[in-house]
Amino acid sequence: MSLSRPQSWSRRSRERLAGYLFLAPDALGLLLFVGIPMVLSLSLSLYSSNGFGGYRYVGLANYARLWSDPQFWDSLRVTLSYIGMLVPALYISGLGLALLVRRTNLFNGVMRAMLFLPQMVSLVVVGLVWQMLAADKIGALPRALAGLGLGDVSLLGDPAYALISVTVVSVWFLAGFYMLIFLGGLQDIPQMYYDAARIDGAGPVTRFWFVTLPMLKPTSLFVLMTSLVASVAGAQTFDLIWVMTQGGPADSTSLTILYIYEQAFQFGAFGYAGAMASVLVAVLLLVTVMLFLATAGGRVKGVT
Repeated sequence: MSLSRPQSWSRRSRERLAGYLFLAPDALGLLLFVGIPMVLSLSLSLYSSNGFGGYRYVGLANYARLWSDPQFWDSLRVTLSYIGMLVPALYISGLGLALLVRRTNLFNGVMRAMLFLPQMVSLVVVGLVWQMLAADKIGALPRALAGLGLGDVSLLGDPAYALISVTVVSVWFLAGFYMLIFLGGLQDIPQMYYDAARIDGAGPVTRFWFVTLPMLKPTSLFVLMTSLVASVAGAQTFDLIWVMTQGGPADSTSLTILYIYEQAFQFGAFGYAGAMASVLVAVLLLVTVMLFLATAGGRVKGVT
């Protein structure tokens, strides 16, 4: 009696398995360092805890406290203002820089490296350097503004300018990263679309609006989603702002992530901090889903 050979896998099945294997390390890291902490934070929000082993179940009391906490809502307002400035600025600067260095040559190669260079520097160092540059009266930036006849401008000490200043530094730090993402998207656009547009008499602006932008929909969705997450809980959101302003002056740069840190590690209200973190994650997930649906998942019409 002969044994029949097992049916070989189809090419599609092998490709699917290979894809899952490539995704497995990142998926495992996401589960261990994001998924499980999110579940633990949600569980912690139902308890009153000082972080030293004392847990007391309080149900939804932390969420009720959050609802009546004006400082939390102020931090949420500051976070929304930061998002409103940072996300569009990163999109425009990233795409603009990518368009400038799109062609492959030695000069553009050097420019790409220089623009990406801030990503290689510690955020603490970046914050300290920019803090010195923006120091009142003695910093290079206030002195330059005074030389332009704008008077003594306190970039980090005036609530009217502090959030704008840290946003500018955040854009300076992150723009090179998003430039590379857009550069990859631009290089993935088939040249035949531009050739067809030129034959039809389309100029550079027309080609940009009707060829480049539509074909960049998947890249644009990725940039918008990642910059949204970065503006809420990115490294520069906490490290950079904490070093430069520590949330001041007058809480004008106190983002929700900073307020959560203060409640947890300065006041020992870990349960309350867990409730705020859970609400922040829920809002971020909701906005991300809405963005995904509004852009149809970043799909380009007519392209599969």
